[in-house]
This record gives sequence, C-alpha cells and structure tokens, in this order.
Amino acid sequence: MKTARKEDVRSHCAVNYGVEIFGDRWSLLIIRDIVFNGKKTYGEFLKSEEGIATNVLASRLAFLEEQGILSRAPNPDDRRKDFYTLTEKGLDLIPVVVSVVIWSAKYDRKSYVLRDKEFSARLAANPAQVGEELKALVRDGGCLFPESKG
Repeated sequence: MKTARKEDVRSHCAVNYGVEIFGDRWSLLIIRDIVFNGKKTYGEFLKSEEGIATNVLASRLAFLEEQGILSRAPNPDDRRKDFYTLTEKGLDLIPVVVSVVIWSAKYDRKSYVLRDKEFSARLAANPAQVGEELKALVRDGGCLFPESKG
C-alpha cells in the first residue's frame, strides 16, 4: 500500500486531508481501541473483533506513526513488544471519534455504546466535555473501558 505523505495528499481540502491521514476504517478502529479499550500492542490490536489482517495492521500502525498520530516505544516489561500511544495530534482526533460514536448510536440501535446508559446520557448531554475528559484520560495512560481489552 502506498502511504500518503503530508506533501503528497491529493488536495488540501480539509475533508480530503483528514480522510487521507486518518479516515480509513482501520486507522479509526486502532484509535478506538486505544481510547476505549486501552490497547497498546500489535497483538492486542490484532484481537479486535473486526479481524484486521496482520499486514494491514502493520501498515496502518507504521503510517499512523509516520503521520505523527501514534508514537511507538518499547514495552518496558518485554522489549520484544512495542507500545503504541496517541500523540497530542492523535489525542486531538478523540472529538472526531466521539462524533462518529454519537452518529452511530443514533442510527445503529444495536450499538455497543447504548449498553452503557450513563455514558450514553453524558455523551448526548455534553459531547465536547466527554471528548476533553477522554483526551485527559488517554493522555494519562487510561481508557474508557479497561475491562474490555481482549
């Protein structure tokens, strides 16, 4: 897969730029896994229910790192594994993901987010505040649903 570099995007239309940098399905799901489930390693991302192929995952992680959305560092407990975390640029995508969640919950009555009534209510009442709280939580190494890492 040829990866787009900042200087070789098709156009500098704001929608196009965003879609080329982070707008594919797998990139958004990787960001989701970090924010909502606290996943940090290649193996954890690979276990997501959507079933990403190994070569696609490796490519997307490298691309997101190249674009400054993810940073990669060796796992202090197992130097053979790397931890992926969101950079400040990546953290700034959390409100975008929150907007997708709100839209999806509105039109997908089986959306997982609807299972958590308290979170759904907070999200509906003040999405900007929830987005900022999520940014702070993830910046500090946390996630929204730490028990659903698997």
